[in-house]
Amino acid sequence: MSDDIDKHPLDKHHHHASPQATRAEALESLLIDKGILLASAVDDVISRYAERVGPMNGARIVARAWSDPDFKQWLLADGSAAIAQFDLDGGQVEKLVVVENTPAIHNVVVCTLCSCYPWAVLGLPPTWYKDPAYRSRIVREPRVLLAEMGLVLAGDVQINVWDSSAEIRYMVLPQQPPDTLGETESELAEHVSRDVMIGVAR
Repeated sequence: MSDDIDKHPLDKHHHHASPQATRAEALESLLIDKGILLASAVDDVISRYAERVGPMNGARIVARAWSDPDFKQWLLADGSAAIAQFDLDGGQVEKLVVVENTPAIHNVVVCTLCSCYPWAVLGLPPTWYKDPAYRSRIVREPRVLLAEMGLVLAGDVQINVWDSSAEIRYMVLPQQPPDTLGETESELAEHVSRDVMIGVAR
């Protein structure tokens, strides 16, 4: 997977590592130096979430919802129960709420307090998701920020911003592109990106 996955317009304003990232790196170095942690173990966790867990789990869930109306209804009613049948590796989905985009409503997810994020369905959170600029601006001026991120929404589309927390994590169920009707689940999953499931793309 290329390093481009996290490049985003927001990133160019923040070249410096966050204090949390610096601290995490310092702790990691210390633990490795003391022989408590293996560098390979850290790499394994990162590659597991970036490549194997990744946004593919979320894409599979969206594809199932697009092709199975009963599953879609269940997913929107009780996300955590509906996704239990997917053998998900990873956490932070004990209480998953799935919100549906429609022609009139667009949903976007943030965590204003820290960076709560459903790792098991979306993989590693992108750098910009944890950025204070995204966390504050998506609440104050969602339409402006989304446009800056490449998603221009019509003035009559209502934008709902969902704030993830330690108790509840959100995922967006995007609208199915009309030209994909009749495709298989695996074909449908290929249309679904992580950014679409966060709500910063369509």
